[in-house]
Amino acid sequence: MLLPTSRRSTRVGKEEESAVSSAEENMALARQLMEARVEGDLDALDEMLAPDFVTHTKLVAGQGPSREGEKWAISHLNTALSNRSIQFEDQIAASDKVVSRFVVHETHDRGELMGVAPSGKVMTNKIIMIHRIEEGKIAEEWSIGTLGLKLRGVRLEQEVRERERVDQEL
Repeated sequence: MLLPTSRRSTRVGKEEESAVSSAEENMALARQLMEARVEGDLDALDEMLAPDFVTHTKLVAGQGPSREGEKWAISHLNTALSNRSIQFEDQIAASDKVVSRFVVHETHDRGELMGVAPSGKVMTNKIIMIHRIEEGKIAEEWSIGTLGLKLRGVRLEQEVRERERVDQEL
């Protein structure tokens, strides 16, 4: 049975409005999570991550897949990096997932990270991240970024300088 046109369009309009609102809320939650990470706000992470949160990507060696592992990794990154800022480039949401593409600018000047001594270099980490949201909390996460590649390049530079120093001493 078909509904009258005016009723049908009103009904669809409310469903679309609800879906848009939910998508916007999910995208805002994903942005807030990333901003809290960059700021090192572990209390905010506690509020946004589901109790049974699972990450499918290790940010640093030794990180566990749980919310406690995630907080440990964020703390580790913020111990090694300063002047962190985030710039969102794209974001889309569908159903219970949000995909974000963003760039984090940071200076590696505070501590060792992934076996690389502080270099003082400003790094640009390009990231694509997928979040699954359940009941207003981040339940799962998948990501890929360029930080590891950048750090391998810095480590190679440091090794080359060290070899040159040793060769000069011989």
